[in-house]
Amino acid sequence: MSAELRNAFIKAQKEGRNALVTFMTAYFPSPEDSIPILFALQEGGADVIELGIPFSDPIADGPTIQAANTKAIENGCTVNKCLELLKDARSQGLTVPVVLMGYYNPILKYGEEELVKAAKAAGANGFIVVDLPPEEAVKFRNICKSQGLSYIPLVAPVTTDERLEVLSRIADSFIYVVSRMGTTGAGVSISDSVGDLVDRVRKFSGNTPLAVGFGVSTREHYLNVGKHSDGVVIGSKIINIAEQADDKPKAIKEFVQSILNGEGENTNSGAAISADVKEDNLEFAENHKHSPNFGSYGGQYVPESLHACLRELEQAFEDAIADPTFWEEFNSLYDYIGRPSTLHTADRLTEYAGGAKIWLKREDLNHTGSHKINNALAQVLLAKRLGKKNIIAETGAGQHGVATATACAKFGLSCTVYMGAEDVRRQALNVFRMRILGANVIAVQNGTKTLRDATSEAFRSWVSNLSTTYYVVGSAIGPHPYPTLVRTFQSVIGNEIKTQFAAKNSGKLPNLVIACVGGGSNSTGTFKAFEKDTEVKLLGCEAGGSGVDTKYHSATLTVGVPGVFHGVKTYVIQSEDGQVHDTHSVSAGLDYPGVGPELAAWKDSGRVDFIAVTDEEALEGFRLLSQYEGIIPALESSHAIYGAVQAAKKMSKDEHIVITVSGRGDKDVQSVAEVLPELGPKIGWDLRFESGEDASK
Repeated sequence: MSAELRNAFIKAQKEGRNALVTFMTAYFPSPEDSIPILFALQEGGADVIELGIPFSDPIADGPTIQAANTKAIENGCTVNKCLELLKDARSQGLTVPVVLMGYYNPILKYGEEELVKAAKAAGANGFIVVDLPPEEAVKFRNICKSQGLSYIPLVAPVTTDERLEVLSRIADSFIYVVSRMGTTGAGVSISDSVGDLVDRVRKFSGNTPLAVGFGVSTREHYLNVGKHSDGVVIGSKIINIAEQADDKPKAIKEFVQSILNGEGENTNSGAAISADVKEDNLEFAENHKHSPNFGSYGGQYVPESLHACLRELEQAFEDAIADPTFWEEFNSLYDYIGRPSTLHTADRLTEYAGGAKIWLKREDLNHTGSHKINNALAQVLLAKRLGKKNIIAETGAGQHGVATATACAKFGLSCTVYMGAEDVRRQALNVFRMRILGANVIAVQNGTKTLRDATSEAFRSWVSNLSTTYYVVGSAIGPHPYPTLVRTFQSVIGNEIKTQFAAKNSGKLPNLVIACVGGGSNSTGTFKAFEKDTEVKLLGCEAGGSGVDTKYHSATLTVGVPGVFHGVKTYVIQSEDGQVHDTHSVSAGLDYPGVGPELAAWKDSGRVDFIAVTDEEALEGFRLLSQYEGIIPALESSHAIYGAVQAAKKMSKDEHIVITVSGRGDKDVQSVAEVLPELGPKIGWDLRFESGEDASK
């Protein structure tokens, strides 16, 4: 079946043209349209069809294919239904080679070996996996090979020679060459550098066919690219036709025919293509100074075009933390931040709980009102070292956005913050603060319109503008080196707790340290200092939303399962089909379906315990700290407050708990006012009052 793919390129070359590789998302625009569209592609003359397995969070794709993925999932498409669709098409006479194309998480959830066997039975010829790193691609290629299927690697303009050599060696049918940086989409022009790129790839690929894609949408593009390549890939344009045309099969057939038979003489590279299939068996592992993995978690599960961004960042990070002058500059900003932040007892809250003594680590007193400023300033210093003047960031609650905008204002850099439209609504105060600081805030309208979608858009922007742009990730999430980088810059929290607590308690350590958990910036920064102090218990408080027995929560470590999301293997809240679930939390900053990989590893090892705190319980924590200590906490921190009070009740009075109060709550006052009518009665809190009444009740 692998040979059929290579033979399609040989056949096209004999006809004096490039092979035409077409893409279509399964179940788009409707389930009923899918098989007629496949036959329209075949009848139009397509040599290979890529059948897209939809994924909820396709970070390498532009708006057209994003929307097609969303629609296909809404139409009920699953991996099994994709296979059934292909099997039905084969039974009706579809003969053109078909490659299943998608992202890794649905494959991982299904089971790699099981899926490859099922794909063979359905009539697939191979796989393209957009976000599979070479070391994993080698393993997956061997699984495909065992069933006679092909694994088609993707290479990009920024793929290193080392990676090109490996990817070329595992290609047994053809190689997909991404013609430009950025995301998928029908283009208006093709880069003049395509020829140089293809020539560079051929140095490693030998007689393996090369198919060039990204931005190809016209007969002119097909001919221009075809001067250098053996095949041309068209995707987004066909998706657009499928969405817009009344008679979709007819319009798609005519489009494919116009590409193959329009004006101008067909061309091809003339490169030798062999019918022989490679039998290479190899292993591959890239060298990293800091391991990209935390046990079974971590890694760099990103499209090939993103690896250049990550490679540049990783080198800059390694150079910076080994350079004393970097730390001198960062430490010189402590007065600006307000570090060290204070550590003090919460006497009345302790008395209320009636057990262990409660201490507060006051990250809410930092400049900008949260721990986020630690990481934002450090990463902006990295951006300066790289000469990048355009800074982008994602944000949920807005605290990271405010911190990044602040750092950019201080150092005279431009700032663009991606924020889900729903978070823009519920965090209007922070949005205005960012704009006051000079940042451009982009409300992301995709998906759930929360942090998850803002992160995806920020990644897409970064890969499209690498040469001028630095992406300041706000949490310990994403592909390596971000989890290590963010935790490193946030570890000041835990290091200070350790030193400050010992100074106030004759050198002792606390019995329990607690932090709220979203992506993991404040929790990994808090816990890391105590990782090897096993006598200190560590507790992470996740967003339980309306309860983990409902669909409305963000308790990733409590009920999630291992998966791949936003470039990293970690725990993910996902469906049985590997689609990332929508999440919910009263706090925008915890409303995320993934978590940092180091936290995932700590969960599996048992080093950190995790609990889910519901919205109403978080609101109780918010009220308790406000009314017993005169400190209005962020709703994120309120989850940790509640968890600490419950833990303190079960501990003796000679024991000690430290809570990281990650942020202040002025940003959340409006959100609290909105949810109080529903949640307030559940905890006996009603702030509505008439003139003349006691407004504190």
